Amino acid sequence: MANIFWGTDMGLYDFTIYDLIQRNAVSFSNKPAWFEADDNSTLTFARYKEKVDRLAGGLQQAGIHQGDRIGVLGKNSLEYFLLYGAAAAVGAIMLPINWRLSAEEVGYNLKDCGPVAVFADQEFQELIKDCQDKLSSVNNYFNLGPARGGFLDFESLMDNAGDFVLADVGNDDGFVIIHTAAVAGKPRGALLSHGNLLCANMQLHHCLNLTDADVHLNLLPLFHVGGLMMALGSFHAGAMNVNMSKFDAKKAVELIQGKKVTIMFDFSPILGSILEQHEKSGLAIETLKAVIGLEAPETIEKYQQMTGGTFYCLYGQTETSGLATVGLYNDRPGSAGKMIPLGHVQLVDDYDHPAAPGQTGEITVKGPMVFKGYWNLPEDNADTFREGRHHTGDLGRFDEDGFLWYAGRKPEKELIKPGGENVYPAEVEKVILQHPAVEQTVVFGVPDPKWKEGIKAVCRLKVGQNLEPKELIDFVGERIARFKKPQYVEFATDFPLLDDGTPDRAKIKELYGGSQD
Repeated sequence: MANIFWGTDMGLYDFTIYDLIQRNAVSFSNKPAWFEADDNSTLTFARYKEKVDRLAGGLQQAGIHQGDRIGVLGKNSLEYFLLYGAAAAVGAIMLPINWRLSAEEVGYNLKDCGPVAVFADQEFQELIKDCQDKLSSVNNYFNLGPARGGFLDFESLMDNAGDFVLADVGNDDGFVIIHTAAVAGKPRGALLSHGNLLCANMQLHHCLNLTDADVHLNLLPLFHVGGLMMALGSFHAGAMNVNMSKFDAKKAVELIQGKKVTIMFDFSPILGSILEQHEKSGLAIETLKAVIGLEAPETIEKYQQMTGGTFYCLYGQTETSGLATVGLYNDRPGSAGKMIPLGHVQLVDDYDHPAAPGQTGEITVKGPMVFKGYWNLPEDNADTFREGRHHTGDLGRFDEDGFLWYAGRKPEKELIKPGGENVYPAEVEKVILQHPAVEQTVVFGVPDPKWKEGIKAVCRLKVGQNLEPKELIDFVGERIARFKKPQYVEFATDFPLLDDGTPDRAKIKELYGGSQD
């Protein structure tokens, strides 16, 4: 049996992610906690804790201690989820990186938070090597598997008896930094605490009636707040996580039938592709009783008709640990539901005064799920947390029954969400303007049949220049993450300008922002 050496001031009234792991190892000891679809392996809650303890011992032996950051670049895997547990045990802060980003973007996010170690899947090692010269804080690089190409062996970290010094961690201590979209050209690392995520877990259980009888299809990336919220929330409930390293509709339908999956998170076009594959294969998916996320009404209604299941709509951000409002789609189709039990959403005007009933205002949130702040950005934090509330930059209105209706982003914080990812126009515009043929551009979101919202760039070319849309799309895709490149490009001769010579964004969106065929 592993020996855990306790610190001197363990918080009597605190409860952390590692406390949860210890609890579940007793409460759900021999119950399956994790099923790995890639190799059909199963791990119980008790065995998960044993592996976490060994990994915690290995991390400490490798010089990783409380407050240190651990960078991770990998697909969903047991090793990834074990790292979350071991980081909680030693008090380290996880720094999951979106593997869809370019090498420059990965390097920026890692350097921004100064990790002492980086873990990566083999397929991403070259990407890491491309930015290693910027990462002076990193002492060790590990593979999320066998040693390869100068990256150390993951299993070697677990070659011990599981002895480690349990960190003196409290509810408010940081657990994970997730970088948000680049609102002003650069991403910001949102620090979430143990308490933030545990609170989100409990509210998820309450709103979705999540219990240890459930089975979660873990298909959202663990670098995404939604993926982490669903995987950790399911673990907390004693439910089994059925893990997919990469989404595939055919495999997903097989898993739903074979493992009797009951719940999953959805960003378009995930659910639609599952329903299409279900119709092709004839495999049963009626156990899928609950889906939560963002989806087109026709897909939601088709899912409910085909399965008898329930779709839950929500509003949330990384900064709110994924949740602020939740509701049954059928209760008020088109809305984002009502406030969660331990969250208060208030709409405010441009002067931070409460918006009048029924009026649109900025969505502000307070409650124990609100993040600790942006990493090393005190001025941004002061602005975001003014008046004792988190200012989301999103707009909404409440109807007479208390349902929240999302109304887009504030103009200065406009956001596009293709397939659940966050893309700020300013970041895409900055890259487009690097093309020598482009004089000015405006980027905004447009309705898209596959991704629900697509990215469109309207450009004014320099005199005498010619450019094909595909050429510009490829140009952008080579410089930032490919999910940020425009799906639609239009070169405009009618390109309205303001008196100061800058693009008239509102007018350009009015002229060119219709549905894209």
